[in-house]
Amino acid sequence: MKIAVLCGSPKGEYSITLQHVRYLARKLPEHEFQLFYVAHDIKKLEKNREAFDQVIQSVREADAVIWAFGLWVLVVSAQYMRFMELITERGATSAFDGKYTAALSTSIHYYDHTAHNFVQGVCDDLGMNFVDSLSLDLRDLDKPEARQQLLLFGRNFISAIENQAATTRRFQPLKFSDFEYRPGPAKPSVESLGKKVLVLTDKYDPETNLGKMIDRFRSSFTQEVELIDLRDIDIKGACLGCMRCGYDYTCVYKDGFKEFYNKRVRAADCIVFAGEMRGRYLSSLWKTFYDRAFFWNHTPSLTGKQLAYLVSGPISQNANLLQILEASSTARQEANHVDVLSDECGNSAELDRALQGLARKLIQFSVEGYQHPQNFLAVGGHKIFRDNIWGRLRIIWQADHRHYKKTGYYDFPQQKYALRLLMGLGMLVTKIPFVRKKFYDNMLTGPRRRMSKIADTAD
Repeated sequence: MKIAVLCGSPKGEYSITLQHVRYLARKLPEHEFQLFYVAHDIKKLEKNREAFDQVIQSVREADAVIWAFGLWVLVVSAQYMRFMELITERGATSAFDGKYTAALSTSIHYYDHTAHNFVQGVCDDLGMNFVDSLSLDLRDLDKPEARQQLLLFGRNFISAIENQAATTRRFQPLKFSDFEYRPGPAKPSVESLGKKVLVLTDKYDPETNLGKMIDRFRSSFTQEVELIDLRDIDIKGACLGCMRCGYDYTCVYKDGFKEFYNKRVRAADCIVFAGEMRGRYLSSLWKTFYDRAFFWNHTPSLTGKQLAYLVSGPISQNANLLQILEASSTARQEANHVDVLSDECGNSAELDRALQGLARKLIQFSVEGYQHPQNFLAVGGHKIFRDNIWGRLRIIWQADHRHYKKTGYYDFPQQKYALRLLMGLGMLVTKIPFVRKKFYDNMLTGPRRRMSKIADTAD
């Protein structure tokens, strides 16, 4: 059986995920694993149509496809996403239709679910038979039990292909509307109150719905709102995954991105990201922006900012993208996620009001310093970064480590010695039956009394 492996790491043959694929190939020698470094070779595939067509022809001739990738800022790498765009742009979707497929990734399990949801959504849109996903830790190949699970994953995948197993579609087709937004008269009534508002987009065109949304939003303010098109920024390429920025936030690229990000993006108080849905995400250029901003590593670089999103497309049908955008604000940046507005409402007057309201909310929240409390995903993500940077990844991400030490990011519970002592004494005395009974009898009333006192007397 011939299996085409589409490798999603810009590192090419140095990809950690690829080593897991090589392990499968060695353990399943009766099957041929063909490796295609589509992310590493993306520039070549963009410029050389013949090289791209050769990959597609190999996919067409294969019995199945494995999407093998590492995690790159909540999803896959920008280069991998660009390859997926080329499939659609060049009319190559028929090569994937009906193929059995699976996804394999390695990471520290930070938002690996959104990356796998994205890949499965792409596979569903291509009409593929999606069998399974496997998300592994970066060091799982070192562990016998993890290697066994990897092998079982491979064997189950082969079995599904051989038996033409039934698969189910998880993500239904996205339904794009032909609604044309016609904004009403501008109402420049929102004062910026000294707050700098910035709109970033990957493609500004005043004739599109997105361009009209941008213009209508900007016209809500009495002051000028800066607009930046990413196509005008000197960006030589997407993140290479070299990790050299880990020591002191210095990117290996010698272009204008770092200065642009530090001096223009980070200088704003309120930032609005504007883009059109391209399948299951925005554009690969937007992904390039997020990946290149990773020169700040796992250190939040937009802490305290107010962030919002203008999206042209059926965002409510794409819950995974909504979660990615929220995580880009809260979990990744410790900023305030204000809102996501799209043109899917199909009503120009309603969209006008929403854009005006967003402008007002951004300034109000910025003046008040309002920050939504972090939810489960953000708190869990914080702990994943905290534990991994303090532990096995400290030598790579030394800039993160210095920042985490300085800011108290290392909030391990075992370092709270007074609490540890109190819990220890409490567990000791509750071994006494009458104390234990009194303790649990007070469990319902005690916390309420304490919180009621605060609620009634706090300023």
